[in-house]
Amino acid sequence: MPYLSITETELKGLFRLQPKIFNDNRGWYSPTLEVSEFEAATGIKFNLIQVATSFNAHKGVFRGLHYQKPETQGKLVMATTGSILDIAIDIRQNSPTFGQHVVEFLSADKQNQLWVPPGFAHGYLALEDNSRFTYFVTDGIYSPASEKGVNVFDPQLAIDLPMTKEAIIIKDKDLNFPYLADIKSEDLL
Repeated sequence: MPYLSITETELKGLFRLQPKIFNDNRGWYSPTLEVSEFEAATGIKFNLIQVATSFNAHKGVFRGLHYQKPETQGKLVMATTGSILDIAIDIRQNSPTFGQHVVEFLSADKQNQLWVPPGFAHGYLALEDNSRFTYFVTDGIYSPASEKGVNVFDPQLAIDLPMTKEAIIIKDKDLNFPYLADIKSEDLL
């Protein structure tokens, strides 16, 4: 019996996942990830390196848009408490969808997920206080020397955020990332 519904987005390699949720009078159970189903549906080897969680005390916390080079990573992401708006931007220079993005609503209630492959900048906006966000990281480990980013407020990207720039809580480092057009080609994937 398949436990996951897996569909590719309009950006090649970026997948939406919806695990089945089994409800009864006690609550619910959901198989978060069936690796063999994921690999069969996507053709991607899921080589788990790390599971990480971030806690966002306030609605409006934004983290990202991050990526790494040369230590690239894939990430299966989900909200484990609350809800978030997840953003993935194709920064693969030879991709026909270079510079395009997907914005996905992820919530703990829905248990839905997004697979963000290497070659994408990634970030998210907390839509509720006390939202927790979990990453299942594959491939390379986190490397501060490899960390790079794209500015979420890049007017060329025109990312539709549900709150004003002034209402968003963002680190100066993330706020000062360059616009995509200003990133040198050797710093892209």
